[in-house]
Amino acid sequence: MKVRSNVWERSRSRGFTLIELLVVLTILGLLAGLVGYQLIGEVGKSKTKTARLQVKDLAGAMDMFYIDVGRYPNTSEGLAALVERPGNLDRWNGPYLQKRQVPKDPWGFDYHYRIPGERGTFDIFSYGMDNAMGGQGEAQDVYSGD
Repeated sequence: MKVRSNVWERSRSRGFTLIELLVVLTILGLLAGLVGYQLIGEVGKSKTKTARLQVKDLAGAMDMFYIDVGRYPNTSEGLAALVERPGNLDRWNGPYLQKRQVPKDPWGFDYHYRIPGERGTFDIFSYGMDNAMGGQGEAQDVYSGD
């Protein structure tokens, strides 16, 4: 009998109790929840920043189009004029975008284009995550004139 009690004492001192494991798992779960919540907010901010950068790139490509053609694309030509020759423009020297396609905004929607613009000569914009005018946070609108 004495042998059994020594084995029991040694095995008990080597491991963790169920309560200790539950406490550690609870603490890890709380930490993961806090960190995860912070990361989700940062992802939303980074998508908005990405949209701003893409809108600036598209506006720069529009300026290159203007230098070559002497005008900005009209509304019917839209942003597609940056990658495909609209009509029979002799001085079109595109494509003006490196990937040879108009990107979608970070939420998967098409960018909007309007000429004349309300905030500049032309407007290139995204309505954000909700794809609806207005909004705050990740749903805020991103314009080329901002």
